[in-house]
Amino acid sequence: MRFSTLLAGVGLAALTCACSLATTTAAPSPILPLRTLRLYETGVGYFERSGDLAGAASLPLPAGHLDDALKTLVILGPSGKSTVRGVEFGSSVSRGMARALAGLPADGDEPLSLQQLLLGLKGAAVEVRTRGKARAGRIIDVVPASEDGAASKDAPDTATPRAPDRPKALTLLVLTDAGAIVRIPAAELDSVRPLDPSYASRLGSALDALSTRGAESERLLHVLAQGGPVTLGYVAETPVWRTTYRLVLDDTGKSGVLEGWALIHNDTDEDWRGVRVELANGRPDSFLFPLAAPRYARRGLVTPEDQLATVPQLMGTTVDAIWGDQIGDSFGAGGLGLSGVGEGGGGSGEGISRGGITVLHGASSGSSSLLDVGNLASTAPVTGIEAGALFVYTLPERVDLHGHQSALVPFAQQRTDALSIAWIDAPGSAARSSVRLVNATPQTLPAGTIAFFADGGFAGESALPRLKPGERSFLTYGADLDVELTTIAATATEEPKRLVWDQTNQLLVEHYLRTSDSTYAIENRSGHARSVALAMAMAQNATLSGPDAVDFDTKSARPLAVFLAGPRRKSERTVHAVEGLQRTTAFASLTAVQLERWAAASSLEGTQRSAASDAAARLREGEADGRAAAQAKADIASVEKDLERLREEMKALAGEKAGGAGANPFAARVLAAEDRLTALRKKRDAFEAGVKTKTDATQSALTHLVPSA
Repeated sequence: MRFSTLLAGVGLAALTCACSLATTTAAPSPILPLRTLRLYETGVGYFERSGDLAGAASLPLPAGHLDDALKTLVILGPSGKSTVRGVEFGSSVSRGMARALAGLPADGDEPLSLQQLLLGLKGAAVEVRTRGKARAGRIIDVVPASEDGAASKDAPDTATPRAPDRPKALTLLVLTDAGAIVRIPAAELDSVRPLDPSYASRLGSALDALSTRGAESERLLHVLAQGGPVTLGYVAETPVWRTTYRLVLDDTGKSGVLEGWALIHNDTDEDWRGVRVELANGRPDSFLFPLAAPRYARRGLVTPEDQLATVPQLMGTTVDAIWGDQIGDSFGAGGLGLSGVGEGGGGSGEGISRGGITVLHGASSGSSSLLDVGNLASTAPVTGIEAGALFVYTLPERVDLHGHQSALVPFAQQRTDALSIAWIDAPGSAARSSVRLVNATPQTLPAGTIAFFADGGFAGESALPRLKPGERSFLTYGADLDVELTTIAATATEEPKRLVWDQTNQLLVEHYLRTSDSTYAIENRSGHARSVALAMAMAQNATLSGPDAVDFDTKSARPLAVFLAGPRRKSERTVHAVEGLQRTTAFASLTAVQLERWAAASSLEGTQRSAASDAAARLREGEADGRAAAQAKADIASVEKDLERLREEMKALAGEKAGGAGANPFAARVLAAEDRLTALRKKRDAFEAGVKTKTDATQSALTHLVPSA
């Protein structure tokens, strides 16, 4: 709830102070002009002000920026020309401290009432004015009218219920300078003026701290200096500068003009006049640190044995209060909160999906680490290199910008390599208008939105990632309705080249070549020749032949088959690909059929085929023992079920016939079932032992596939 609103709500006509609420007593001094402003991507700005200090000068900034300015203020003026002794500013206090100074409730969020405000003056010398008549005295207390022994004329009728939200009528008890105790109904007050000038300053500080716009109010730092020109720099919070681009494509489809625009904001009350603005494409560390407001260390409370009170320790409280009610404070509870981290929003976008390698037979797959077929990623040029961590764009013209205004200003314009292509993410998918954009500028381009213009109009928009000099990116910006690419035929074969047994992890790794031939139908319905780029779902360790060109998208790590399609033409193109891959199979998933296939592969070396054949034989025997053991387990379960039934029947028949169990016809059948059950268990145990033996033999055979150190 706002401070002023509360005062009006309780009906106080005026609460005046004896002196001005100045946070600084010095007369206003000329503002040191802002000459240079460097904006960073991290949401801070470096302000540089220059001028002649023959007279006094001030640095204006919002109160919320005071801490940043104090911890970064630097003198850059020529030595010997001027002397800067420091800067002077009005002290800052926290909300809680300001309320304590003014005698208000300590809770910074507690609503204020007229009674609390007047109680803050309890015992103070005041001038009370009622109906134009002033009287001086000291406030004894402020109580509801019903508690002072007499009802004021504004007190509500006790016979009439008062509305719940109507404030209580108050009575002010005052000891006048003449020694009389008088009751003054609050409704009759015109004003209450403290006679102690320091109270006015304290109440003013409280109002500053409680103001909802306290962080935005202007604070002046007075430069304490002598003569000559000086340049002062400091860092303060600023809106993040953002970039947006336009790419105007030419008719050749191979180049265009890239325009870079920056969005800057002046969120201060000060107008910028002829300010040189620099846009820094860097991310220096910057943090918040409370520095301007006075800070007080905590001290432990040591009490005398006889429990005697001592002098007050903090403003607005006593040791007795600390001892009795605020024990945590006496032990230094609570920190100063000297550090913190803040982040702005951001975003990124991309229009190209990512591809991968198909996983076969449920095994993990990827590029082979042993077979060197080729490196399709090498078709992309070397990425750009930044000479330093910071790049600065200086706007060509000085900026005039009113306070709380924004501007869109150009910071870069250069012809660049921009190849127009029709992007196909997969055969049969819709084509996308795309550009392979190269950063031909000498500096890094920050990330930002980008709009494309072609054929005399708007063509689409996308998001440009951060690009170093010479670096490139594929950007899609709209649907291409003129181009289609579909698969007519596709074949693929695999040829194992190397088997490696990982004994530690119980894995068999197959290194193999995949050879594929795919025939595509390409249709270009436009009246211009088109470059069609098909993103291939294949590994980088590969060779690709058949396309007119081979490219590589580093962002999605996918090779591109590029075809040149003539205007209004249909064509068929075949792509031949050879990939060096590896597939990993866990031993628990390995089968004799897989090992036998490798043993029969003529592409493997003889020693590897022999090891695979030996392992396949052992594993096939183990699989047979495993099946026999499983059958024995099933037979055991069947016999156990029959035996349970026979025993129940034998027990029932023994109670009906004389002669006991020996005369029971089920006895022989039970004994025979028990003998069969014993034999089956032995058979199961033998087969399970055989499985383990054959498994060990299989792994022993696979050790011949372990590469030598």
